[in-house]
Parts: sequence; structure tokens; C-alpha cells
Amino acid sequence: MNTQPNDHIVKSYDEERQRLINEIVRMGEMSASQLEAALDVVERRDDKAAERIIANDEAIDTLEREISQDVMKLAMRGPLARDLREVLTALRIAADIERVGDYAANVAKRSTALNLSPPLPHTRGLNALGILVVRQLRDVLKAYAANDTEAAERVRAKDAEVDTLYTGLFRELLTYMMEDPRAITPCTHLLFMAKNLERIGDHATNIAENIWFLVHGEDDLPPREKRDQTNTTGVV
Repeated sequence: MNTQPNDHIVKSYDEERQRLINEIVRMGEMSASQLEAALDVVERRDDKAAERIIANDEAIDTLEREISQDVMKLAMRGPLARDLREVLTALRIAADIERVGDYAANVAKRSTALNLSPPLPHTRGLNALGILVVRQLRDVLKAYAANDTEAAERVRAKDAEVDTLYTGLFRELLTYMMEDPRAITPCTHLLFMAKNLERIGDHATNIAENIWFLVHGEDDLPPREKRDQTNTTGVV
């Protein structure tokens, strides 16, 4: 039986679409691994490993540029409404993942400055926050690959737990700084690192919301709880 030309076009489009999804998931896994490595160098106080993480961020940036080009090629194929959402979602998610890589590199950079001071027990709290955020990122990438809005919504809802951990660590570090002025410099680095992790959680939430948009279009999202109370401390 002869295959119609349109069948070839549809098959080729579907193959390119799946390759794009796979590339985005691979990019996300690179960022998640970067973040895990950054958290590890905080614990091990390893400047050389931190420098490698910072250098590796370029690979994520390069992949983001390649994905953007692939998305535009896909858009030139004359997609319909759902396909246009695929294109827009892919661009948004790739941008979110690229920012995750940036934040992981920032954590690694801060770790080298942190290593100039004696070890602090609060790195354990930072690590707990980081583990949760990495799990959020990997879960939302699985949801994207599976086109699973229910899994994406679970990630989105769990952002409240990230906020709670971040707020607790934020207040703990402020208290420690007030009690011991010598701890101001290292605690400031930890505050910035914690904020980077909290922002990664926000990007995982962005990805979850884009999965919803991909499937449901402009339909309203369910309400989401927020627990970031750092703005209530009076510290900007």
C-alpha cells in the first residue's frame, strides 16, 4: 500500500516533536545534576569541583539555544492550535531550565566564597531544601515527558513545602547573624544560596503550569498555596 505524502509529513512532525521533548528533558536532567553537584560541593567545601560546575553551565546554555532553534523549525511546519501551544510551551520550559542551570552555577560560586569561613551547621538545612527542589524538578520533567497534568499539578502544589523550608532557613540564618556578627558574611552567602534554591522551585512550578497550558489552553489553573513568608520579617 502506498503511503500518502501527508502521512510522511505527520510522521516527520511527530518525530521532531518527540525529539524536542527528549532534548528538553535531557536539558532538565543536566540542570538537576548540576544542582546536585553544587549542593555536594557546599558540603565538601571543594573549590575545584565548584569551578567545574560553573564551567559546565555553558553546556546548558548551548543546549537551550539549540532547542530554541529546533522550536522555531517546528513552528515553520504550520502547526494547529495544540501544536502552537507545544511550540510556546517548549520555549518557555527551555528558558526555565536554563535559569535552573544558572542558579546551580550561582550556588557553586557562592560555595567557594563560603569556604573561606569556618563550616556552619546550617548547610544541612540548605541541603534539605536542595534535595526537595531537585525532586520537584525531576518530577515535573517526568510529567512533561508523559504529558501528565495530574503529576504536574502535584509538583505545583508541593511548592508550598519548598516555601516552608526556605522561610524556616531564612529566619534561622537571620537569627544566627544577629547573635554572632562574625557569622554575617558566611550566613549572607547561605541566604543567597537558599534564595537560588527557592527560585529553582518557582521554575519547577512554572514548568508545571506550562504543562497545564499545553493540555488545557487558557483554562484557569486551580488555586495554589504560597508559604514564603520571608517578606514578613521586615528585611528586604
